[in-house]
Amino acid sequence: MTISNDRRQFLKRAGLSAAALNLVGGLPSFSLGNSPKRKQRLVFVFSPNGVIPKHFWPDNPGSGLELKRILQPLADIKSQVITMHGLCNRIQGDGDGHMRGIGCLLTGIELFPGDIQGGSDTPAGWSMGISVDQYLKNKLQADAATRTRFGSLEMGVLVPDRADTWTRMSYAGANQPVAPIDNPYQMFEKLYGQTKNKELLASVLDDLLADFKKVERMVSQEDRHLLREHMEMMRGIENDLQMELAAKVKSDSVGHATPNLPPNVDEENDNIPLITRMQMDMLVNSFVADFARIATFQITNSVGQPKMRWLGIDEGHHTLSHEPDSNEDAYEKLIRINTWYCEQVAYLAKRLDAIPEPGGEGSMLDNTTIVWTNELGKGNSHTRDNIPFVMVGGGLGFERQKAHDFGKAYHNRLLMSICQAMGHEVDSFGNPDFCGDGVLTGIA
Repeated sequence: MTISNDRRQFLKRAGLSAAALNLVGGLPSFSLGNSPKRKQRLVFVFSPNGVIPKHFWPDNPGSGLELKRILQPLADIKSQVITMHGLCNRIQGDGDGHMRGIGCLLTGIELFPGDIQGGSDTPAGWSMGISVDQYLKNKLQADAATRTRFGSLEMGVLVPDRADTWTRMSYAGANQPVAPIDNPYQMFEKLYGQTKNKELLASVLDDLLADFKKVERMVSQEDRHLLREHMEMMRGIENDLQMELAAKVKSDSVGHATPNLPPNVDEENDNIPLITRMQMDMLVNSFVADFARIATFQITNSVGQPKMRWLGIDEGHHTLSHEPDSNEDAYEKLIRINTWYCEQVAYLAKRLDAIPEPGGEGSMLDNTTIVWTNELGKGNSHTRDNIPFVMVGGGLGFERQKAHDFGKAYHNRLLMSICQAMGHEVDSFGNPDFCGDGVLTGIA
């Protein structure tokens, strides 16, 4: 780290040696005077089976941002929204369109050959590379200033128990799919179970220390010495626990509290709305507590078949998505289904927007970007052109309230742009053949 000339002259006049100048130059308080780097958070929200383009994409690119019917739930936070038309997933090779749609969405690279047979084309296996969420998680965890308890959270809603290429969007590396946790009680245990255990252990230690004091008067001097050594060890553990629990209390004081989940919510189709809210509320709480700064949120899966009876729709989503546009009833139902998905994105964004950034400026949404995406551009054509990418929030520093049209750009360039916006320059992401034009321009 370097020091400005004026600051260096001041330090020289204070009598510091050259070695001391170099040392002091590395201290945050004697840096270039920049404010500490702000937190950046990133969430990928997935919904399946494509969209209805006519009721999704703005007609006119540029500032202002017209919100079509499907995106209307974002109207109240329109100033935070970016649409990105013209991004195409051109990854070829093994697997059908749905499999390459989700498996290559965040990795930007082909699937391995495998024995998972899709609805058409060849069978396939897992992705050949790391996904952008896990890549950035690793970068953040490698830096003590940005390291968090979990690094990233992989959450889901009614993701099938089977592990196959249709059900995984996040990859820790080649051939390493990351399973989302879609049971809110399991997610609660992951987030808060250790805290409960620490509280229980702290109470046990209190009793043990009291017992030691009683026993101390009853044993020999040699045994008292051993007992005191044990007591010192116990006090060390107790102090560590008190510090962790004090940190929890502090986080509670800035708006984070252990959530109370409704009991006995089964993982079944008709509970999708409730499970989605439970999971999103825990995600928001986790960000407030700084448990993680990267997350994926997968609502069902590629070829997902939820029956949205809460919308008066009895058919499965994937079945409806294959209907021709001339089927007016199916067309209308698909608009309503995608509007519901948008409502969930809007709920998450509004929750974050309502919370002041802990220890910072603006709202949490100003420092978080939600990327809502899909494995297909349109369900009945299975196209992977014009993949839906809608961003909400200011975490990446992209210009908001704007509609982009990139023509037919490789979606790998967006993955590169996200890495750059998070402070990590990359020459390519995924298959380098689709990265030659570099990061997207005109978005910052």
